[in-house]
Amino acid sequence: MIDEAGNQLGVMSLFDAMKAARDAGLDVVEISPNAVPPVCKLVDYGKFLYEQNKKAHEQKKHQKSSHIKEVKFRPATAEHDYQVRKNQIIRFLGEGFKVKAMIFHRGREMAHQDVGRAKMERLLKDITDHALVEFGPRMEANILLALLAPKKGASSASSARQQQSVAS
Repeated sequence: MIDEAGNQLGVMSLFDAMKAARDAGLDVVEISPNAVPPVCKLVDYGKFLYEQNKKAHEQKKHQKSSHIKEVKFRPATAEHDYQVRKNQIIRFLGEGFKVKAMIFHRGREMAHQDVGRAKMERLLKDITDHALVEFGPRMEANILLALLAPKKGASSASSARQQQSVAS
């Protein structure tokens, strides 16, 4: 048992702990239930919940959520559209997002999956400076997809190049 000031009161029965809490106007809160004997503390339960919530919120604030952007292609995507989507992928990776590149096959395009696979291989080769392939091109139903993650240091290098071009 630990009191509100952090001093150890020693091992005591539940009845004695409840009596001490009632006398102090506080609650008995089990801090470490897996310890032998379990560790309890005399605290105001509302304040305890508030502090727990505050700690959890603080930890969440420092986590970076990983959103996934999707970029869709078709096997017959024209060259200009391919370049626009490739540049979008590079921009998303530079901003720290993961990207799911998808090539949709419809109808007779399923008979010529090699065309879509060639387009995906070309895309992966074109963005190799900016991306790490988390999982390679694979077919799921009629969709060929690959998951790309930003390379470490690639985003800072591309932003440095952009700053140099602006300065010139």
